[in-house]
Amino acid sequence: MSVTIGVDIGGTKIAGGLVDAEGSILARSRHETPALSSEGIVATIIAVVADLVAEAERSGLGEVSGVGLGAAGLVDETRRIVRFAPNLAWEEEALGPSVEEGCGVATVVENDANAAAWGEFRFGAGREAHDLVAVTVGTGIGGGIVLRDRLVRGAYGMAAEFGHYVRVQDGRPCGCGKRGCWEQYASGNALLRKARDLAAERRHEAALLLALGDGTPEGIVGPHVTEAARQGDPVALEAFKRIGTWLGTGLADMAALLDPAMFVIGGGVSEAGELLLGPARRAFEGALVAGGHRPHAQIVTAELGNDAGLIGAADLAREID
Repeated sequence: MSVTIGVDIGGTKIAGGLVDAEGSILARSRHETPALSSEGIVATIIAVVADLVAEAERSGLGEVSGVGLGAAGLVDETRRIVRFAPNLAWEEEALGPSVEEGCGVATVVENDANAAAWGEFRFGAGREAHDLVAVTVGTGIGGGIVLRDRLVRGAYGMAAEFGHYVRVQDGRPCGCGKRGCWEQYASGNALLRKARDLAAERRHEAALLLALGDGTPEGIVGPHVTEAARQGDPVALEAFKRIGTWLGTGLADMAALLDPAMFVIGGGVSEAGELLLGPARRAFEGALVAGGHRPHAQIVTAELGNDAGLIGAADLAREID
């Protein structure tokens, strides 16, 4: 059996899995991410890989043929160096060579959203597609592009930073330093901000939403918005409609650029399902260029959940020369 290791490197946890050629996770290892310690993070990644290499040997699965690392940052065109990852204290981090030296297994590095897109393409919602765009709607917005069965990384490995294309000139300030970025209008943070603003304006309509928190708009957190919307709270439903509309019009812009057969929507906010995707589809159809004269891309929910990046990174490790 051919097995590889995928590792999802996050700000709070480093999760690894032993993955077979069909995308099934055979074993797992998870460690907390050392806070603000570049060396500690690399050491922890190596420890996760070592756990899984040992498990492969114990289980009679044979030699691990490669390691794929999914990192939340800008990864260079060689898939070896993390150029910048602010949440992991990395700048020009030679992550691939460091892990390769530490664990003795060939290693490839990929942006975590790209890895998740590849996982969904190979084994998830997009497994029957040849062209798709994955959009991760979480705290911010990330994503990945697969065209003609190939992951599109760009000339320098940094394509598909969807969250930071400007939708509103001189709009809301973004943590990237620009203003009006898409993630300021269509992300989990945007949903929460809109729900709090609407609850403050329309308290009498937001009784259920407010009651899920401490009775104040500031006490509302993300899961409250989804729960209230599922129970029919009009303010929570309006918040989803606003954010879904921003999502859908952004997807229409991407359809004009890339013309994919499918958009796969993942991330924490996607767990709301049709509360988000219903308004997104309606906005997409209304905004799509020449919408009456062309096929419309499917807009579907991702299937692999939090394992998408791990599975995708492991599969990309099969491409190591």
